[in-house]
Amino acid sequence: MAVCLECDSPLDFEENEIEEGDVVLCDECGSEFEVVGVDPLELARVDEDGYDDEDEDYKEEEEG
Repeated sequence: MAVCLECDSPLDFEENEIEEGDVVLCDECGSEFEVVGVDPLELARVDEDGYDDEDEDYKEEEEG
């Protein structure tokens, strides 16, 4: 089961029903995460401007 990267609470979604690009929400703290990989599951935190700075490498690879 996936857990929130911010508060370590379990994220409520079925891992076999999500796809890359989906956004999941933590019910406890309200953080949003984009699914950037499904095998293995990889989440990237979405902030108000899109992605955190640590996710910048992923954005550049996708654009280029």
